[in-house]
Amino acid sequence: MTTVLCVFMLTLLVITAFGMIQARNLFSAVMLGGIYSFEMASIFFILDAADVALTEAAIGAGITTVFFLGALALTEHRERGRHGPQWLPIGVMTATGMMLIYASFDNPRIGDPNAPVHLHVAPWYLEQTPQLIDIQNIVSAILASFRGYDTLGELFVIFTAGIGVLFILSAPAPQDRKVSERLMNAEGLRHHLVPRVVGQLLVPFIVLFGLYVQFHGDYGPGGGFQAGALISAGLILYALLRGEIAALRAVPIWFLRMLIVSGALLYTTVGIAGMLLGGSFLDYSVLSNDPVAGQHLGILLVEVGVGLTVTGVLLSIFHAFAARGQ
Repeated sequence: MTTVLCVFMLTLLVITAFGMIQARNLFSAVMLGGIYSFEMASIFFILDAADVALTEAAIGAGITTVFFLGALALTEHRERGRHGPQWLPIGVMTATGMMLIYASFDNPRIGDPNAPVHLHVAPWYLEQTPQLIDIQNIVSAILASFRGYDTLGELFVIFTAGIGVLFILSAPAPQDRKVSERLMNAEGLRHHLVPRVVGQLLVPFIVLFGLYVQFHGDYGPGGGFQAGALISAGLILYALLRGEIAALRAVPIWFLRMLIVSGALLYTTVGIAGMLLGGSFLDYSVLSNDPVAGQHLGILLVEVGVGLTVTGVLLSIFHAFAARGQ
């Protein structure tokens, strides 16, 4: 049944991809991109990759679609006409597709117990996690503890990328008269009854679910990355419904900047605290008299740091789009 569902979803992916390629209306292409991401999230969920499915649904189908719409507001809604076939892009796409198909022949079958990953690394994680960390979600144990260095690197990639995007999208200062007038007149969707009523009902539940994912990652799918994306999606929906000024009153820009910095600083501080207490960098076991309790505390703190930075970066990029002059 899993194979049949995957084949069905992959067929929908191909159809959606061709629809994006053929679409000349850029708004339609953006909507198809959101549908594509949602289909990918469904495939991840079918394959029991719930953590990745949450991230793909929140960022790919939700926030990325909003960002594309923000970029679309600064350009034309229809693609400019092309003259003649584009042989170079077609050739690159074909060659890349053939290479990926050829490489997939060496992949193990789904659920194959003899796959290399199930014979070397995975058994060690399964055996050692109950003793060293004692949490049910082994994915969180791997990402936040065993591979804490990798997650710290990913966090600083988001931190650096956010700064770079904000530099690129740097808008005039808020006191600029034209920008201020446009923001004051941006009332969102408050005059549209159905989106306003439905959206206002959803916003608190989205944020609450984001907090649940943040602090329940030890026991179920979730963590800082997924929680940050979900909370950002809820606050972006609030901004779309109530307008930019109302959103900035609720969560001002200076607070978002503080979130970006404090999240990365918190993660790094936890690592340094482990060294000061006699352990290694990002060794959480020394944070408490009970090594297992220390692991729980360390994972909780670094996941909070990840959630803070992800939330701050995504919301800052959204407001940077919103503040762009026409």
